[in-house]
Amino acid sequence: MDSRILILFLRGLLLGLFAVIMSGCASGMKSGIAPETASAADGAVIDPDVARRDIDPPKIDTDDFEIGGYVGLMSVEDFETNAVYGLRMDYHITEKFFVEGNYGRTTVGESSYEKLSGGAQLLPDDQRELTYYDLSIGYNLLPGEAFVGRNRAFNGALYVQAGAGNTDFAGDNHFTLMLGAGYRMLLWRAMTMHFDFRDHIWDSELLGSSKTTHNIQLSFGLGFFF
Repeated sequence: MDSRILILFLRGLLLGLFAVIMSGCASGMKSGIAPETASAADGAVIDPDVARRDIDPPKIDTDDFEIGGYVGLMSVEDFETNAVYGLRMDYHITEKFFVEGNYGRTTVGESSYEKLSGGAQLLPDDQRELTYYDLSIGYNLLPGEAFVGRNRAFNGALYVQAGAGNTDFAGDNHFTLMLGAGYRMLLWRAMTMHFDFRDHIWDSELLGSSKTTHNIQLSFGLGFFF
């Protein structure tokens, strides 16, 4: 009788241990599946499918010299605003600094004195031709890109300049200081477009007393690297 009770007790103990072991295996399988599901979910967040658009900005040509021309308006102090045109040549020393030479021409109109005097002529026609040349150094302040449309970008830079030269006007040569600023845009690998503001400063005694004149020029031009 005692042996039968012992056998039943051992059988129940073995069944209980078997149930505990099977329960542990089942929970281990569940824990092994969960990280894979989380990893798959994380992968969907970390690696999104983003469509990228291709942009093809032009590169500056390896040549350092640039030559071009410009047209615009020049306001000579005490005279009318008239058309101006000229040539420019640049040597780009580094990506930041460049040296530029300019030659320009304009023909001035009537002066304020001539308009107020009722017809008295201040200058003969052959002295109304104004020519100037100068040499300046420039610094590229804000290089960047200008976007046109969705897939086209142009390299450009805002720059400042300072230099000196000579102005031939009204039968005299005037030592001239030049201060300016402009924006250069690279249209193609060797072609540029410029927008410029300049102040040509010289002393004049044309109206009887010496004074410093500021002669403003606004111009647009094209250039080519070579």
